Amino acid sequence: MNAISEAIGELCKVILPINEEYYLGNPNSSIAVCTLSSMNLLKNFANSEILNKISIVGRLLSENKGIDSIIKYVNKNPQVRTIVVCGKEVWGHKSGHSLFELHKNGIDQNSRIINSTSPDPHLTVSELEIKHFQHKINLVNLINETKFELILEQSNFFSIHFAVFHD
Repeated sequence: MNAISEAIGELCKVILPINEEYYLGNPNSSIAVCTLSSMNLLKNFANSEILNKISIVGRLLSENKGIDSIIKYVNKNPQVRTIVVCGKEVWGHKSGHSLFELHKNGIDQNSRIINSTSPDPHLTVSELEIKHFQHKINLVNLINETKFELILEQSNFFSIHFAVFHD
């Protein structure tokens, strides 16, 4: 990242502080939900009975620290096998796109997500943690879908939940 991008990033942290928000659900669930930048969608999941059927629901705002957090979470919680990625993509960061590119392509020798179009897709997690993510996690692509009921329908939420627990 160049000095101007770094300065703008620091300025944004001061002017527009963004709290990390996530809600823990069922610690035995194999499903996690990522609502990207959609705050209302996050609240819908957090305030519904679905939270009892998923491990965690949270936002993903950045293509670096946010993805690092997801990788660390799934490595510490090996019961998680599926992440439903939904909600509005983060303008300028394309963190959802970067998550899928990481899953497909991994990182290069500089720890940059291969084929990411995000401005700063550099990760700090280990290659071993990334390999676990690539080989053990199934991503469901519902990027830009913001309707709660449609997400439940399109992701076959209940059949995913049932299949994972009854294999």
